[in-house]
Parts: sequence; structure tokens; C-alpha cells
Amino acid sequence: MNNMAERAKQLDRDDPLAFTRAEFRIPTKAEIASTCLADPAAAPADRDSGDGDGDADADAKDADSSCVYLCGNSLGLQPKRTATRINQYLSTWATQGVQGHFKPLEGSPLPTWLDVDSRAAELVAPIVGASPSEVAVMQTLTANLHLLMSAFYHPDIKGRHKILLESKAFPSDHFAVETQLRHHGLTPSSSMVLISSPSSPDNVLTTADITDLITAHASTTALILLPGIQYYTGQLLDIPAITAHAHQHSIPVIWDLAHAAGNVPLALHAWDVDAAVWCSYKYLNGGPGCIGGLFVHERHALVTREVTDDRPEEGYRHRLAGWWGNDKRTRFRMANRFHPVSGAAGFQLSNPSVLDITSLCASLEVFGEAGGVRALREKSLRLTGVLEELLEGMGLEDRKMFRVVTPADPGQRGAQLSIMLAEGLLEGVMRELEARAVIVDERKPDVIRVAPAPLYNTFGDCVKFVKAFSAALEAARRERSG
Repeated sequence: MNNMAERAKQLDRDDPLAFTRAEFRIPTKAEIASTCLADPAAAPADRDSGDGDGDADADAKDADSSCVYLCGNSLGLQPKRTATRINQYLSTWATQGVQGHFKPLEGSPLPTWLDVDSRAAELVAPIVGASPSEVAVMQTLTANLHLLMSAFYHPDIKGRHKILLESKAFPSDHFAVETQLRHHGLTPSSSMVLISSPSSPDNVLTTADITDLITAHASTTALILLPGIQYYTGQLLDIPAITAHAHQHSIPVIWDLAHAAGNVPLALHAWDVDAAVWCSYKYLNGGPGCIGGLFVHERHALVTREVTDDRPEEGYRHRLAGWWGNDKRTRFRMANRFHPVSGAAGFQLSNPSVLDITSLCASLEVFGEAGGVRALREKSLRLTGVLEELLEGMGLEDRKMFRVVTPADPGQRGAQLSIMLAEGLLEGVMRELEARAVIVDERKPDVIRVAPAPLYNTFGDCVKFVKAFSAALEAARRERSG
């Protein structure tokens, strides 16, 4: 472990992205342990949170006082500039009132509120591999999923009516599918097909597991919903291959990218993906419950005929509509005829939350300064590889008490390693990790998910986690024998 600790220090010194850690508020150990609301004026927001090129003594002191936060797959940390951007938004609201919708302000980095969603789309588009016109920043993940299903799911009871869904998908996806089926007068028992692995006890799927089931149900399947990265195992699915296979059978696919957006490189347009949804509070660091996003490929979002008073509302894919999806040129005429703007923006409903988008864009600025997701992915692969190596190097008694369920192939995973503990250990291990200011998340009954995010985590964080994890397992052994 000592050799790995020295190696981790060298990797952190050589890391070209080390500067991005200083862009984030890394909670201190004292803050993590506190049960009182902190005074934001007293928060050490301006301290250097990195282990980089600053004063060595200050860096060492900071590294010792900071918690080890490996939970970006659940909630990303707060960028320091978030508070600045939100205060700028609040100042605009306070001093301009309704004029903030249309009036640009000299010296402000913020767009007018009328254009705030367009600015967010420009920033998030390269993260998901799309053109800005194919992206809308709006609503939340499951709401967007329902909106896309209303546009892409058109069941024919005597023909295509089934929805294919991964059997261990996040519960919201199950709920969305089941309720969409019932909305159309169908039942999950007849119209929902669950994809399971015939060989993996953890339901780690091969591409063939998925494509074979698509082929078997092709003549009766109307839609497929799959996760880009499976939330429990951390497995990255082969999005382009699965999408192409579905299209061979004329089946659209919606991808849930909650754990993929901001985590792994995506090329949604080039992969010919039909549609996708994501949230922004995990790897995108928008804040808890922050606004979501959706992608609609340009071929599905065209408006081929202009809607006029004497022409019917046609020439575009049907969707549930709201006034913010109306073309900006006619939006404020208050006419009761829906005239969608071409592209994903035409799927919008109500005014987006300017507060939410301001928070999200603060983080998206950092992505741009880091060189985008591909640069971050290179570091992420190294981080997760070091974490895996450290886990494999733990003592035999420790190794008997856990196993990693995430695929060992780096190309089949994102930043997360899911660790399956021996039965009955979860509560004790989580308690011991928290006592050591190590933050990961749990999935009952027996899994902890550990996700080193390359924007703010270090190789040293991986070493600290494994030391704390070993101590937690030792405490669990004593508790068992005691």
C-alpha cells in the first residue's frame, strides 16, 4: 500500500487535469461530521482544494482536512463558481425584474432568460455528442422520459405493442414503462419484455443478450428503453451496436443516460440514436434535483411545413406540447396554434427554471475548460484502474468479504466500481466509512458504489478509500466475532 501511495502522489503531480479540483468545494471532514447548517459566509470556498502546484504545506494541510468524496454517481460536488453565477442571476432579478427576460446587461456573463435554454444546449451538446439543435435542457429525467415515450411509443395491439426494458433498470424507468402501457390500455404482463442475463448472477449483460432478445421479439416490439450505464453494476452498454441492431428491425430506442452523461464520451448523433434523456445532478454537477435534458435526433425533430392560420397542425412528429416549444418568432403572439421550433427545443413545455440552468451552466463551463469529456475519460480510466488495482491488492481476509461486480474491461464501464459485500456487512461498512469522512453510496442489500470523478477526485483519494475500506472490513470482522 505504501508503494501505491507514493505512486498515487506522483500520478497526481503529473495529472494535466489536476487544476479542475480547485474549481470545486470539497467538503472538509469537519463539515461532513457536522449536524449544523454552515454559515456560507464562513465556508472556505476560496481555499485551494487541489493537490497541485500551490504551496506544498497548504496543499498537504488541505488534503488532510478534506473528506474523500467518491459519490459523483449520485450527487456531484458544487463548483465554486456556482454561487457566483447564481448571485449574478439573483442580482439581475432584483434589479431588472421582468426585463431580465429580454435585456442584455453589460458585464454579465449570463444570457437573457429568453435565451437561457439555448445557451445551456450549446454547452451540453458536445458532452452528449450532438448538435445544439438536437438537445433541450428541460424538466427532469423521468418527466422527459414520459414526454419522449409519448412521441415514440405508438402501440398497435394486434401488431407492435411491446416495450423491451432491462430487468434491473432503475425503478423510475420501470414505473414509466408500466404506466405508459396502462395509459394505452395495455398491461405489463402482455406488453413489457424484460432483458436478463442467462449467465451472470449480477445481470451483467452481453451485447448478444440484448440483440438476441430484440430479434426474438422484433415483430411485436414498438420501443426499447435501455440505460447507457447500468446504475447498479456500472456496466457501460454498447450503445451504437444495440441501436443499429434495433434499427435493422425498425424499432426506435430511447437511452437513459443518467449515469453516462458527463461520465463517458457519447456520440448520439453519429450513432444514429433516436432519443435519450439524462439528469444533471450526477457527473454534470448541476445540484440536487437540477434540471434534466433530452436528445432527439434531427431526423425526428424536423418541422417540414409551416403552421399557419389556414393550414393544419402537421408536418412534425406528434408530441405533448407547451408554449416554450413554440417557435420564438411566434411564441409571444399568444395564438392558440402550436407552431413548434424545429429540433429538440420543439419538445419543450413550460419556461425552464433559470435558477436551475444557471447552476448547471456553471459546471458546464468547467467541462469546457477541462477540454471536454474525452480528456476527462482518459483520467477516469486511470483513476478507476488504480482503484481496481488497490482493491485487488488488499489482504486475503479482506478479499474474502467482497467482490467487484462491475465489468473488468475498462471499455465496459464508466467511473464507477460496484462492490458486493458479504451478506450483512453493508450497514457496518457504511457506518465505518462515514466515521472516516469517506463518502460513497449504498444499494441495498449488499452493494457500495465507488465513483472517482475525474473533475475533482485524485489518485490519492483512491488510496485513502481503500485504507478506510480495509479498516471498515476489519471492524466488521471484529463485530461478527465479538
